[in-house]
Amino acid sequence: MGEDDPVTSALTIASVNVNGVRAAFRRGMGDWLARCSPDVLLLQEVRADDGTLASLLPGWHLVHQAGAAAGRAGVAVASRLPMQAVRIGLGTDVPGDEGRWVEADLETPDGLLTVVSVYLYSATADHPSLDAKYAFSEHITRRLRELGDARAVVGGDLNIAHREVDIKNWKGNLDKAGFLPAERAYLDRWFDELGWTDVGRSLGGPGPGPYTWWSWRGKAFDNDAGWRIDYQLTSPALGSAAVTARVDRALTYAERFSDHAPFVVEYDLASHR
Repeated sequence: MGEDDPVTSALTIASVNVNGVRAAFRRGMGDWLARCSPDVLLLQEVRADDGTLASLLPGWHLVHQAGAAAGRAGVAVASRLPMQAVRIGLGTDVPGDEGRWVEADLETPDGLLTVVSVYLYSATADHPSLDAKYAFSEHITRRLRELGDARAVVGGDLNIAHREVDIKNWKGNLDKAGFLPAERAYLDRWFDELGWTDVGRSLGGPGPGPYTWWSWRGKAFDNDAGWRIDYQLTSPALGSAAVTARVDRALTYAERFSDHAPFVVEYDLASHR
């Protein structure tokens, strides 16, 4: 690099549903974390208390929202960068464990960046849990609208496959929660109406895949019969700051530390100050 070449700083954000952070570390998450070396971790289904999470991630700045029911749905932001402010939840009127949302304003060399870890419950078709999922999605819609003018990244497990290319067996899941038209319409609204970018699709090509979740059962992983339900979304103000994206799919079934694979994105924030 010459003296007159511009200096840019990259920020790596990894989002992963760990399916229980203690179990994930027992299965080798620590080795993945050392290899990946992200600046920010957006975690879902933490299933641990604050002290346990801090003991597994020493030296990280942390904010965590546990699920109301033990062992359910907790989300966290872990950052190597200082947190200027944190906000937990989407309001006092948000019920139950149908979703979780936690925000942190990070102090980066290129200005403030808001990052969010989000989890939406999988729900069941024709069941009250699906109505609760829709209610939580309405709260997400409101907050995404509010964050539209901020430099923000929202990452996590939405338990919704957006298009046919986002699920291997889409024909067999047309009437199943996670691929219902009303669920998918929320993603249409966030992308088309509110102007948020689906980084996984914008940088991942036209598909099918790459998928981020495979059942533990049967040969789903070996046959790549998966779903793309883990996302990173960028606000209109952040634009095209995402420059690379990958799914860190384990090489073999035995090497998985979760039924989800981490989704890792590198951002060039210097060009979007």
